[in-house]
Amino acid sequence: MYKYIDFTTKIDYNKLLEPAKALQKGKVIVFPTETVYGIGVNGLDEVAIKNLYSIKKRPIDKPISLLVNNISMIEKVAKNISPLEYKLINSFMPGPLTIILEKSSIVPNILTANSNTVGIRIPDNTIAKKLIEYSGVPIATPSANISGKPSGTIISDIINDFNDSVDYYIDGGKSKIGFASTIIQVVNETPKILREGIISKEDIEKVCKMV
Repeated sequence: MYKYIDFTTKIDYNKLLEPAKALQKGKVIVFPTETVYGIGVNGLDEVAIKNLYSIKKRPIDKPISLLVNNISMIEKVAKNISPLEYKLINSFMPGPLTIILEKSSIVPNILTANSNTVGIRIPDNTIAKKLIEYSGVPIATPSANISGKPSGTIISDIINDFNDSVDYYIDGGKSKIGFASTIIQVVNETPKILREGIISKEDIEKVCKMV
């Protein structure tokens, strides 16, 4: 039976300690971010990630991004970060930007569909950041929906999708933005938008020149 934690009426971050410990042990958590709800597991646990693919009915060749809570954690899961990539990170994180970086050796290949890159984001949501902080691990987090269905923005819809295949549901109310993050990758020192969200091409051009 899943556990439900309500943050809509009273904020008590101590309630995140239990699901944070559960994350360390490979459990599955649904939690809010500022974009949409995420369904997450320990991003360094290969068995948990495999389970996540199964629960979401997500094709195994479709990579999953990591949520982290600071630049120090980015530097643990990624390497050879360029000055331009740091500039984008510092300009748009925390926030609705996912950046594709070269992954470090601690990131399981199953997470990245055997590629040498990984998507990374620092969410602008205190519940999400505290969950990462308390667990001490990056969280492998696609949107909380069955693959092919709309991204989850209301906890009741997400519970209907997943029910007891998820161990904890953390309810932070309706998602603030309501759609997924912008995804960007720097190729030959040029930022390329792979998916546009609330952060637009024009926003990125204010920070660095784009071709």
